[in-house]
Amino acid sequence: MLAFIIRRLIQSVVVMLFVALIAFVVFRYVGDPIASMVGVETRLEDQEIMRDRLGLNDPAIVQFFRFIGNAIQGEFGISYRLQQPVSELILSRLPATIELAFASASLALIFGVVLGVFTALRPKSLFSAGIMAASLVGVSLPTFLIGIGLIYVFSVELGWLPSFGRGDVVDLGWWRTGLLTESGLKSLILPAITLSLFQLTLIMRLVRAEMLEVLRTEYIRFARARGLSQRAINFGHALKNTLVPVITITGLQLGSVIAFAIVTETVFQWPGVGSLFITSVQVVDVPVMAAYLMFIALVFVLINLIVDILYYFVDPRLRLDGGGSGK
Repeated sequence: MLAFIIRRLIQSVVVMLFVALIAFVVFRYVGDPIASMVGVETRLEDQEIMRDRLGLNDPAIVQFFRFIGNAIQGEFGISYRLQQPVSELILSRLPATIELAFASASLALIFGVVLGVFTALRPKSLFSAGIMAASLVGVSLPTFLIGIGLIYVFSVELGWLPSFGRGDVVDLGWWRTGLLTESGLKSLILPAITLSLFQLTLIMRLVRAEMLEVLRTEYIRFARARGLSQRAINFGHALKNTLVPVITITGLQLGSVIAFAIVTETVFQWPGVGSLFITSVQVVDVPVMAAYLMFIALVFVLINLIVDILYYFVDPRLRLDGGGSGK
């Protein structure tokens, strides 16, 4: 087990170093940071002094290791547009993105597994056919179109839910949450549904396909021959083995929810990290772009590491292989 975790940690470090190299190239060679920080009337001599002070005249390898050292400490420089530390900007927007991602992932996981199991156990029912037909909407329609449609129905026509913003928030130290206010909860509903639909349909179809395959295996037939109840067979044996590959996909999709919340945050004007990144791209705010790239890479690396460890506990074949290789 320890050797397994150490191997995954080494792989994670290598991935982060590679992403750090890409972020450094973006940070260093996309645009001129001095030109973004000073006005056109600044003398060339003053610009050169600033380059020396910021270390931009140092060799590239020195700048790269300095960039890694600062990134480990969470320092990514100053935003060209807002003239504020990038780490503070991301931390101020992070709670909104995490709450949206958590709500979306919870909806996708709960309803995806439940509907996937139901459609697998009742594959010929009319309700299952309707669910499978409706799931094509979540797979086919782009996220922004789903968001606009929900805004039109529930905000414009019915007036039930707000169409933009995060609502009222409560300060809990450095964390600002909208989950403790009525307007905050209402503002979360439409973005969470929009962001979760694609993930929900993907998980549902995966669970259904895996469940149907497991129900056709020999050990399920043997369990029926032993006289076990359908509940014990479906949920004690079939569902447990169905969830093994689902764990991997769900983990990756959780990372995708955080990484690709950009579109949803833009449609609903949600004040998260994704909308900050879109604004930074429009004005070529390179430090924010590089920090966002590192943040998303770290999210995927951590989620993959957690998924690998969970997979190790769920799938006994990995433990047997690990034990065999250690002898």
